[in-house]
Amino acid sequence: MHMADALLSPTVGLAMNAISVTAIGVSAAVVKKDELGENMIPIMGVAGALVFAGQMINFTIPATGSSGHIGGGILLAGLLGGIPAFLSIAAVLIIQCLFFADGGLLALGCNIFNMGVIPCLLVYPLVFRPILNGAADYNRISIASIASVVIGLELGAFCVVIQTLLSGITEIPFGAFAALMLPIHFVIGLVEGIVTAAVLCFVYKLRPEIISSVNNGERLNGVSIKKVLIALIALTIVVGGALSLFVSANPDGLEWAIGKTTEKVFGKETELEAGGGIFDGAASLQERIAFMPDYAFASDPENAAGTSVAGIVGAGITFILAGATGLMISTWKKRKKAVANGC
Repeated sequence: MHMADALLSPTVGLAMNAISVTAIGVSAAVVKKDELGENMIPIMGVAGALVFAGQMINFTIPATGSSGHIGGGILLAGLLGGIPAFLSIAAVLIIQCLFFADGGLLALGCNIFNMGVIPCLLVYPLVFRPILNGAADYNRISIASIASVVIGLELGAFCVVIQTLLSGITEIPFGAFAALMLPIHFVIGLVEGIVTAAVLCFVYKLRPEIISSVNNGERLNGVSIKKVLIALIALTIVVGGALSLFVSANPDGLEWAIGKTTEKVFGKETELEAGGGIFDGAASLQERIAFMPDYAFASDPENAAGTSVAGIVGAGITFILAGATGLMISTWKKRKKAVANGC
C-alpha cells in the first residue's frame, strides 16, 4: 500500500511529511527507557529486518487479479510495544523509499502515517492491548492480531483515498476508489492478520515473557532471547532470500484499485503520472539515491537474483538502522536521567 507521488498534491504531500516527521520526533522523545532496554534493542533490529523482508512478498488474492503484502505494524507492536514499533516501521519505509524506490519520496510521509502511525500508535493501544487485557495466550493473541491488522489496514486504505481526494490532482472518483480499496484491503488484512498471529504465537511459545512484558508495560529482565533472535533471523533470511523469488506478479491492492477505477473512468486502465516542479525534483533525488530500484540490480533489472540480494541487503540495512535508532534513544534516555539525578 505504498503510495506514489502521482496521487498527491505538493501541499498534501509536504503536510503529511511534516506530520510524520513530528510523530517520529515526539515518539523518540516520549518512549520509555524501559521499552528500549538491552533485550529489546536487538529484537527491534531483527523484527524490523523481518518486516522489511515480509513486505517484499506479494501474495495473490484469488479471483481478483490483485495481490497483497504485509504491513507489519501490528506484528512489530506485538513484539516491541507501540512506540518502538512505530520507530522501527518508519525505518523500514524510509529505507524502502530511499534505497529501493518503493513508494514516492513526496508520499513518504503518507506511507509512514498510513502504515506506521495508524497501526502502531492508534490501533495497537486501542484494539490489540485491550483484547489481550494483560493475559496473553494463543487465542487472545490470534484474535487481537487478526482484528487489529484488519482495522489498521482498513483505516490506512481509507486514508489513502482521503489523501488522494484532498490532493485533487487526479480524476479518480472518491466513491469508486473507496469501494475498491476497502474490500481488497479487508481480504489482505485477513491474510496478514493470520501471518501476524502465527509469528506472535511462535514467539510466545519460545518466550512468552516477551509478549507478556511488552503488552503489560513491564521491563523484560533476566530472560534469554537467543532462541527468539536466532529463529527470527533464520525466518528473515528465508523470507528475504528465498520466498522473495516466488512473489505474485499481480499488482498490489492499491495499484489494482487505481487500475480498476481508471478503467471505469477512462475506459481503460491508466497509469497515473505526475511531472514538473517538485515531482521532477523528488523523482530525480530518489533516482540518484536508490541503488536497487524496484528491488533489482540497477544494471540488470531482469536478473532474478536481484530480488534475493535486495531482500537480504535491505533486511541488513533495516537491522542496522532500527537497532541503532533504539540504541541511540536508549543511551540518550540514560544520559538524560543521569543529568536529572545530578550524576
